Amino acid sequence: MKRNIRYVIGIGGRFGLVTACCLLWTATLSAQRQRIDTTRTYALPEVGISDRYRTREIRSSAPLQSLSREALQTLGALQVSDAVKHFAGVTVKDYGGVGGLKTVSIRSLGSQHTAVGYDGIAITDAQTGQIDIGRFSLDNVDRLSLSNGQSDDIFQPARFFAAAGILNIQTLTPHFAKDKPTNVSASFKTGSWGLVNPSLRLEQQLTRKWTAMANAEWTSVDGRYPFTLRYADMPEALSTREKRRNTDVQSLRAEAGLYGNFSDREQWKLKAYYYQSSRGLPSATLFYDHSSDQHLWDKNIFLQSHYKKEFNRHWVFQTAAKWNWSYQRYLDPNTLNSGGKTDDSYYQQEYYLTASALYRLLDNLSFSLSTDGSVNTLDAHNLSAHSPVRYSWLTALAGKYVNDWLTLSASALTTFIYEDVREGGSAGNHRQLSPFVSASFKPLRSEELRVRFFYKDIFRMPSFNDLYYDGVGSVNLRPEKARQYNIGLAYSKTLTGFVPYLSATIDAYHNRVSDKIIAKPTKNLFIWSMQNLGKVDIKGIDATASVSLQPWRKVRLDLSGNYTYQRALDVTDPTGTTDEGVTYKHQISYTPRVSASARAALETPWVRLSYAFIHSGKRYINGENIAVNRLAGYSDHSLSAGRDLRIGAVTATLSLEVLNLLDKNYEIIKYFPMPGRSFRATIQVKY
Repeated sequence: MKRNIRYVIGIGGRFGLVTACCLLWTATLSAQRQRIDTTRTYALPEVGISDRYRTREIRSSAPLQSLSREALQTLGALQVSDAVKHFAGVTVKDYGGVGGLKTVSIRSLGSQHTAVGYDGIAITDAQTGQIDIGRFSLDNVDRLSLSNGQSDDIFQPARFFAAAGILNIQTLTPHFAKDKPTNVSASFKTGSWGLVNPSLRLEQQLTRKWTAMANAEWTSVDGRYPFTLRYADMPEALSTREKRRNTDVQSLRAEAGLYGNFSDREQWKLKAYYYQSSRGLPSATLFYDHSSDQHLWDKNIFLQSHYKKEFNRHWVFQTAAKWNWSYQRYLDPNTLNSGGKTDDSYYQQEYYLTASALYRLLDNLSFSLSTDGSVNTLDAHNLSAHSPVRYSWLTALAGKYVNDWLTLSASALTTFIYEDVREGGSAGNHRQLSPFVSASFKPLRSEELRVRFFYKDIFRMPSFNDLYYDGVGSVNLRPEKARQYNIGLAYSKTLTGFVPYLSATIDAYHNRVSDKIIAKPTKNLFIWSMQNLGKVDIKGIDATASVSLQPWRKVRLDLSGNYTYQRALDVTDPTGTTDEGVTYKHQISYTPRVSASARAALETPWVRLSYAFIHSGKRYINGENIAVNRLAGYSDHSLSAGRDLRIGAVTATLSLEVLNLLDKNYEIIKYFPMPGRSFRATIQVKY
C-alpha cells in the first residue's frame, strides 16, 4: 500500500515559460478577437451540448454514463468516489473512511488506464499513474460522466484519446437571472465521526461578457468509527468491538474562475485551484494490532486556461494550457530501519499545452486534429539518483459522420515519449500508434433503438515508481497494452402520462491486457521488482436501466439501476505458479464477478425522498481463488430526505441522510473495514 499512496512534485524548465506564455496568449486572443457576424448561427454537434444528456447516452457509439447534479444529490455521496460506485463496470478500491485512498478502475483494466478530467483537462500523476478520486468533493460538481473506450466528441485534447476510459468531473458554471448579477451559495454539513464541512460559493457578473467565481470548502473528520475486530480468520473466533484509529482528516479546497463569454461562438475561461490535506493513515486490522502512526500531507496547485473560437460554419479552434504543482509528505515514525522512521517528501510538476482544430467538411461529416505536449518532473530523496523528466507529445487525427440513424467515428493517436534522468539508465524513447473505431446505427425508423460497437488499441506508460523506485523499479519495462472490444444495444422511449421516459442499455465487452506490469519478489519478500509478466483476459456484461414515473402532475418518481457481470482472468502462465499460488484462469484480485447498484428518487411539492443501493459480490484478495483468500460480498443501503424553503430571493435546502442503513462494517479491501451506520445533516442557503 505504501507504493500506492506516494505522490510527487518536481522542477520546471523552459517549457514552464512556454506554458505561461500560452496562458497569457489565450487571454490575448480573447482581447483581440475578430468581429463576429451575429446574423448567422451554426449548429456544431461536436461543440454544442444542447441534447439532453440521457439522449446523448443512448445515441453514443461507445458506452457513456452520467450523473447530473440533481442525481448526485440523491445518492448520499460526499466525495466523487462515493458517486462513481453507481456506474456500471466500475471497481473502486476504498481503504475506508473519508481520508482513505480511493482509486477507480473501469472494466478491470486498472486505475492507471483510467483518465480523470477536471473541466475537460486531464489530471495526471506521473509517479503512481493513478488518481486518488477521494480528494474531490461533490460540493462544486455539476456533472460526472464516464466514457468507456472513447467518447463521440472528437473535438477534445489528444490526452483523452490516450486512455481506455475517461471519468470527467464537470464543475459548476455561473448562470445569472435577469437583473441579478450576484449569486451566493453557502452550505454546512455535519454528522457522524466528527464531520464538519462548511463551504461557500460566490458568483459575480462583472459585465455583460465577463463573470467571476470563487469557491472554498473545508472538511474535518475524526473518523473514529466502531468496527468488529476478529482475532483469527474464522467465523467462530473471538472478537471485540473497537474504534478505528488514526483516521482523522482535515482538508481545504479553494477555486477561483474567470469566464469570458464573448458570443455563442467565442469563450475563454481561467481557473485557479488549491488543495491541501492532512490525514492519518489507518493500518490494516490484523488480529491484535490495528494501531498506526503513519501520516500523509498533500498540497496541490494548478492553473489552467481554455479558449475556444468558432470562425465560421467550417472551422473551430480551441487551445488550453495548464501548470500543475503538487507536494506530498509521508511519515511512518515506527519503521524498523537505521533511522527508526520513514520520512519521504515528493515534489511533482507538470507543464501542459494542447490545441485542437475541428473542420466540418459537410453537414454530417467532420474531422479534427489535436496535439498535446507536456513535461512531467519528479524529485524525491529515494529517487534522487534519477530525478526523472518525461517529455510527451501526442497527436490525434479523428473523423466522425453522424445523421439521424448512423454514427461513425474513427481516430488514430500517435504517442512519442522521451525520458531523461540525472544519473543512471532511463526508460528511453517510446513511439506508439493507437487506433480506435466505433459505430452506432438505428435499425428501426420508429424506435430509438441503437446497435453500437467499438474497438480500441491503447497502452499506458509505466509510472515513475514502476521505473525508478529504489530496489523495485526497472527501466526495461515495456508499456502495458490493452485491446478493447464492445458490442451493445441502447434503447429509449419518450412517452406521456404515467411513464414519460424510459431507457435501457446492455453491452458485452472483451478486454485483453498484455505486458501487464506486476510486482514480483526477488531475493526475499522485502525486495521486489517490476516486471512485464502479466496477461489478463476480461469478458463481461454491463446493463443499465432507468424509468421516470409521473403518477400525479407535481409528483415524479425516478428509478434507475445497473448490473455488471465480469470474468477477469489471469492467463499469464498455464504451466507454472506465482508467489500467490496457482492463478492461471483465476479471477484477478479484488474484482467481483457480480456488482450492481440502484437508485430511487421521489420528488413532491413537500419533500424529496431518495434511496440508494450498492452491491458487490465476493472477491479474492489475491490471484489464487481459494477459500482462505475469499472476501465476502456486501450491500450498502442509504436513505435521504430533503426540502426546499423559499423566502423571497433566498432558497434554503434542508436534508437528512442515513448512510449504510444496515450498519455493516463490510470490507472493500481486506482488513480495512468501512464505517457502519452514520448520519449526516446539510443546510444550504442560496441567494
